[in-house]
Amino acid sequence: MAGSKGKVCLAYSGGLDTSTILAWLLEQDYEVVCYLADVGQEEDWASVEKKALQIGATKMIIDDLRKVFVDELCWKAVQCNAVYEDQYLLGTSLARPVIARGMMKAAEKEGCDFVSHGCTGKGNDQLAYLTINPAIKVIAPWRDPLFYERFQGRNDLLDYAAEKGIPVTSTRAKPYSMDDNLAHCSYEAGMLEDPNVTPPEDMWTRTVSPLKAPDTPLDITVHFDKGLPVKVVTPEKTVTDSLELFILLNALGKEHGIGRIDIVENRFIGLKSRDDAPAMTILRLAHISIEGLVLDGRVRSLRDNLSKQWSELLYNGLYFSPERAFLQPSLDFSQQRVNGEVRLRLYKGGAYVLGRTSQEKLYSEEDASMDSLTTFDPSETSGFITINAIRLKKYGLQMAEAGVEL
Repeated sequence: MAGSKGKVCLAYSGGLDTSTILAWLLEQDYEVVCYLADVGQEEDWASVEKKALQIGATKMIIDDLRKVFVDELCWKAVQCNAVYEDQYLLGTSLARPVIARGMMKAAEKEGCDFVSHGCTGKGNDQLAYLTINPAIKVIAPWRDPLFYERFQGRNDLLDYAAEKGIPVTSTRAKPYSMDDNLAHCSYEAGMLEDPNVTPPEDMWTRTVSPLKAPDTPLDITVHFDKGLPVKVVTPEKTVTDSLELFILLNALGKEHGIGRIDIVENRFIGLKSRDDAPAMTILRLAHISIEGLVLDGRVRSLRDNLSKQWSELLYNGLYFSPERAFLQPSLDFSQQRVNGEVRLRLYKGGAYVLGRTSQEKLYSEEDASMDSLTTFDPSETSGFITINAIRLKKYGLQMAEAGVEL
């Protein structure tokens, strides 16, 4: 009897991996409902649904979560300048909590006994699933010997797809896998697994080559309220809706070739070494710039430590965790006075700050001036220098006695 093992809600993208997993689950005698969260990926939704039903899914659910994704995850990342290992702006990781929560709602509504995904090594989805519903059973084919011993690489998947008549976009010439959403598109597998291989130009989807970007720069202004981007002004338009704002910055960043990175991450298994994230790159630069004007230095130092922890938690699939919930109020508190606007120039692969202003600024032109001493008496620093020099003098004496030249 078809589906005798139970009903599965499968996180389905329509790509090679999840199409293979769908067919394999059906072979294993599960009934499958496919779930796809629209988090801004460029997709032919009708074709995805047609493919899922053609392979044998009982139902295809497409859930528009773009605004939720921007408002609840991307904005939090912007507020805390989230970054993993100094470069990666967490595009895939940002989408996971939104997708997992939407999928668990769908699984409950459809009466599914299991959820399944195509995650290879980290298990981000599984951690979120089990936090949202501790009783749910998870099928992770890439960690099941029955699956990974049969499909040991993408060529095996391509052979299986050909055998089953499953249309796929991956080819032996272009076997790389892409993870696309509003925040970024990342690329892995195939020739990209060699970190010394330069990716082909036609691989990139969210940025044009900086070499082909316009010769004329574009100047824009980004407005912040409590650390949140609330308005973008360009010579052509003004946008205030969060989703429209994000889409606009992606389009402008793409046109000007902004946001490409080539990284090798420390992750549990494998490499994810290519990524383009136009809007997130522009917003992170603008946010850091306005913080320099309004955020107390000691608060910023503490917040930066929390931001690193927040980024690592998100990367490791722990958004729905007590430690992330513990960090969040302090991160939110740091943004209460991060208000103002930043002027930026977009040009040939780069975003450059032209200026910033805020009613909340802590910066004083008078205090900082090298031409005025009306608010500052240089003699007052003598005590500061004397006190701080006590320990440094002792250190200097120790090094001299040890024969160490400083």
